[in-house]
Amino acid sequence: MRQTQVTQYEDTPRDVVATGNEFPAHFVLPAHAHKRNQLLYAAKGVVKVITPEGSWVVPPRRALWIPIGVMHEVHMDGAVSTRSAYIRREAAEAANLSTHCQVISVSPLLHELLQEAVDLPAEYELDGRDGRVMALLLDEIRAMPTLALNTPLPSEPRLRRLCRAMLDAPALEIDIDAMADKAGMSRRSFTRIFRYETGMSFAAWRQQACLLAALTRLGRGESITQVAIELGYGSTSAFTAAFRRVLGAPPSRYLAGDQHIREKTAPI
Repeated sequence: MRQTQVTQYEDTPRDVVATGNEFPAHFVLPAHAHKRNQLLYAAKGVVKVITPEGSWVVPPRRALWIPIGVMHEVHMDGAVSTRSAYIRREAAEAANLSTHCQVISVSPLLHELLQEAVDLPAEYELDGRDGRVMALLLDEIRAMPTLALNTPLPSEPRLRRLCRAMLDAPALEIDIDAMADKAGMSRRSFTRIFRYETGMSFAAWRQQACLLAALTRLGRGESITQVAIELGYGSTSAFTAAFRRVLGAPPSRYLAGDQHIREKTAPI
């Protein structure tokens, strides 16, 4: 497996280049951007990625699509193994890939393609097997369903500061009136501006933040009961029901990366 800084390969004369890396627990990649689109795949462990637009959680067997030029910082909660494909603008446009960040499922085929891609030479033969592997990789990325694993961040400075702090310690009992008071707004102004900035109510945003924090904590081995109680759910069953409704499967099966699950997401 090639483990290196992608900057060494961004100017390689190939539409797709791939690298793999191993990171220790609590490692943070500070804010940076790439000259290519990036598909960041969590082969093992859970990563959290923060962009100007929001916070994204990437569990095992899922991947985050990060467009060209998007500033992002990457947080490894536990030990993490990543595989990344870096794709030129023209190739991404030809494949009709998104111009926005999004989490996607990773099929068994896409998993194997990414595993194979990191072992290919940087300047692989375009007309041979290696070129066909990379072309198929693009096709498979395009075929993957998207998943609602992000929490949008408002651009309004007061709300953004409060939301960034809440992402570090989310809980269902965080009160909307207390948040409005901290922002120096009336409840009515807070709810109106919050929905305008994020596209969702504060209650829905709070629940999404809690569930995505739960993914990270469960990924490092904490028990479902402990996570549910500390996030403010009345019972483990209430937490599991909310998790299943939003993410399409109960926590244990979701984190196992069961490829037989038909992953669906639903708005809160």
